[in-house]
Amino acid sequence: MSVPSAVAGLLRRPARLGDEVYSAIFERIMSLEIEPGARISVDAMARQLGVSQTPIREALARLESEGLVRKTHLVGYSASPQLDARQVDELYQLRLLLEPFVAGQCALLMSDIAIGQLSDTCEHMQALAPVASLNSYAKFAQLDMIFHDQLAASAGNSLIVDALGRMHTHVHLFRLVLTPQATDAAIAEHVAIVAGISNRDPARATAAMRAHIEHSRKRFERA
Repeated sequence: MSVPSAVAGLLRRPARLGDEVYSAIFERIMSLEIEPGARISVDAMARQLGVSQTPIREALARLESEGLVRKTHLVGYSASPQLDARQVDELYQLRLLLEPFVAGQCALLMSDIAIGQLSDTCEHMQALAPVASLNSYAKFAQLDMIFHDQLAASAGNSLIVDALGRMHTHVHLFRLVLTPQATDAAIAEHVAIVAGISNRDPARATAAMRAHIEHSRKRFERA
């Protein structure tokens, strides 16, 4: 997931170039280097990263599906606007309704392989936590999105996957904070969720997720 710091910001050209282009633009949006509502020029971005327009367009289409980018007819792409206070409140209402249930279902249904992947994601987040930079914070947000998306996908309910996917709750919340935040608490909360799931304890997993969402809300309100 990491983006190399090459000369003049150009990306190397390995396999999976599309993933690196996606990560590079994702980080620029999450760190607010690309400001909310700002137009994103495909040609300018291709020049900045030293790639053709094709992987740029592919990355922007992917970001559009995640709600971070909007495409307007005859105008092109722009970064999505920030959430307002009412939208944040509604997002947390949705999370409290759905995600504790998701965690409980995962304790019953999630495969051992998927649980191992969740644990790996937590470890990657722990490695990023001590690095106080906007880019590290953007990577942390991306891992947080992966963590929660994996839970939703493993809960055995396609309607919940669609509902949470359309809202893109996690990445939008992370965009509200302009400076890197202390992430140790969030990591500990994730570990508690994984523990409840790995022990096949729905009540424990549900409670851990509810506590995580409530604490997350307080953190963002303070920020």
